[in-house]
Amino acid sequence: MQARFRNLAGRSFGALPPLDSPQWQSPWRAFGWGLRSIMQTILTLVLFATYLGIGALAHDSHFSLLWALCSTLFVWAGPAQIILITTLGSGATIIQSAIAVTVSAIRLFPMVVSVLPLMRTPTTKRRELFFAAHLTAVTLWVECHRFLPQVPRERRIAFVNGLGFGLVSVCLTANTVGYFLAANLTQTLGAAILMLTPLSFLFSTARNSREVADVVALALGVLLYPLAAKMNSGLDILVSGLVAGTIAYGVHWWREVRA
Repeated sequence: MQARFRNLAGRSFGALPPLDSPQWQSPWRAFGWGLRSIMQTILTLVLFATYLGIGALAHDSHFSLLWALCSTLFVWAGPAQIILITTLGSGATIIQSAIAVTVSAIRLFPMVVSVLPLMRTPTTKRRELFFAAHLTAVTLWVECHRFLPQVPRERRIAFVNGLGFGLVSVCLTANTVGYFLAANLTQTLGAAILMLTPLSFLFSTARNSREVADVVALALGVLLYPLAAKMNSGLDILVSGLVAGTIAYGVHWWREVRA
């Protein structure tokens, strides 16, 4: 009894069962473990704060709550949703907004390519990966590399579906709360909610900046954004990010050549 108590005490709350545990035999149990795992990452709070801001931004741009929720369900990428709202809100056409969102979403392609092989088995059908591929964004990509080594391969798709479903549910809730907060709070507090989105992205990006090129891209993006905003093109985030990223890549290439 004492040994069992020590084992239970040594495991953190919500820790995943061992790989050979009978609890992994059911795909629905694996889905449940994935859903429960949203409580084990601080990124859930970051997402909630981010999507509070997106909900408030949608309200401030005169979009309906249903539209904001659908953008989260079908786009499922914070920066792309901000681009979508700001471009459409500034008077851009649907085609212009679609191009901007597509260019922004290209960054997710390497994440999908790196995560899906971690879930596949020799018997996995392609259609079984569609939902997981749609759910793959920055947060899910990060957490997959942390959680999946603790999950049996044959249950990883169900686990990721549960994890992604939980994260999307958190974001839909945050959308709704942020939307109604922006509708009922004063203009100053509404502006403060809107600031949650850029601040959360800024801090999370700064935290994950490991290489010199990352720091250069972040610093230049912050410095160039006010200049890009003066262009009144509706693509200020895209323009400043593209220029800053290109220069940062040039710095990285130059350092590699000199090394």
